[in-house]
Amino acid sequence: MIDGLLFDKDGTLFDFRQSWGRWAAAFLKRIAADEAHADRLGRAIGYDVQTGSFAKDSPVIAATAADIAAALAPHLPGGTVADLTDEINDTAASAPMSEAVPLRPLLSALRARGLRLGVATNDTEVPARQHLANHGITECFDFIAGYDSGYGAKPGPGMCLAFAQQLALEPSRVAMVGDSRHDLEAGRAAGMRTVAVLTGIARREELAPHADVVLDDIGAIPAWLSSLKA
Repeated sequence: MIDGLLFDKDGTLFDFRQSWGRWAAAFLKRIAADEAHADRLGRAIGYDVQTGSFAKDSPVIAATAADIAAALAPHLPGGTVADLTDEINDTAASAPMSEAVPLRPLLSALRARGLRLGVATNDTEVPARQHLANHGITECFDFIAGYDSGYGAKPGPGMCLAFAQQLALEPSRVAMVGDSRHDLEAGRAAGMRTVAVLTGIARREELAPHADVVLDDIGAIPAWLSSLKA
């Protein structure tokens, strides 16, 4: 019933709070004039510097680097959105990612089932590939796309449709796996099944209306796949 799985990256393959919380703290410290300034910059992107937590509407969760830069720019006189976007992308590539579950064994097991695997992220493609390479899992994927890869950003369906088209898959036999409404809306717009996971910021009740199933993390996918065949 499922021939392919298309994964979001941040909050899905990698635990969002641990991975991007560390990045946000370091990045704001780097660009802020002082602690008070860092607090203001944090509020602009929905990040609490004192608690290390993200607001549910933070652009860091599901938006693009350009969206994050646009939120920061008014608080950085003299800084341009373009320059800030470049700086975000440069630092994001080296951000330490924490695996949501041990990824190599899981992805290998999914491929052993004959599934085609892909990544569709609102990160840019270069840092996305770097994150996958840092964890030795790039070759597990048949398709990797960022918002700058030419297919548009989520919640648009472009990346989802490109995955299906390039691998000759019927969208209805593909599942989009993600931790945000953007991911699930993109999958549904492409005619795919949708799998929500809780390793991001959004809660079960926020994701459930947009998902065919809500799982604690991607480690539960093999059991879910088996249940479809029962």
